[in-house]
Formats: sequence, C-alpha cells, structure tokens
Amino acid sequence: MAEHQIARQHGATKGRFAIRKDGEEAELTYSITTPTLIIADHTSVPDSFRGTGAGLALVEALVAAARADGFKVMPLCPFVNATRKRHPEWADAFI
Repeated sequence: MAEHQIARQHGATKGRFAIRKDGEEAELTYSITTPTLIIADHTSVPDSFRGTGAGLALVEALVAAARADGFKVMPLCPFVNATRKRHPEWADAFI
C-alpha cells in the first residue's frame, strides 16, 4: 500500500480529510455537532485510487484525530461504519 499525504480542513460546522493525487481527490467529510461529537457523513474514493488503501487511510486519520482531539465519531457513512466494524480496536473513537 502506498503512503498517503492526508490534508485536514476543519471548520466551525464541517470538515474533511482529503488525499490528492494526479489531479484527483479522495475525501472523507464530516459534520461537527458538538465539540465532542462529529458525524462521518461521506467517503468518496475515485476509481484511480482503488486498491491503494486511500479509503482506509482516511478513516485511520479520522480515528487518530478523534483520539487526539477528544471527540467521538458517529459513523453515518456506510464505508466508515463498515471499516469501523472490521477494526474493534477503534471502539474508543466511535459511538
């Protein structure tokens, strides 16, 4: 799997993690409900990223941010929820 450079944009009510490569972008978006709870809304990974681990890298970045910043994640996004279920060691980051 390739190493991914992940950029985070964090605003007052929304945020995202993104990976850019060759003019395309994979992203995981979230909504901020309270300082201690965010909702993972959507993950989008272009076909050109398939098989590179980009989606997993985005969720790993979300989990790391939740742990570092002290918030919990509600996994509304089906991809985030499915990935969470395959990683029980992340239980502390999700509600």
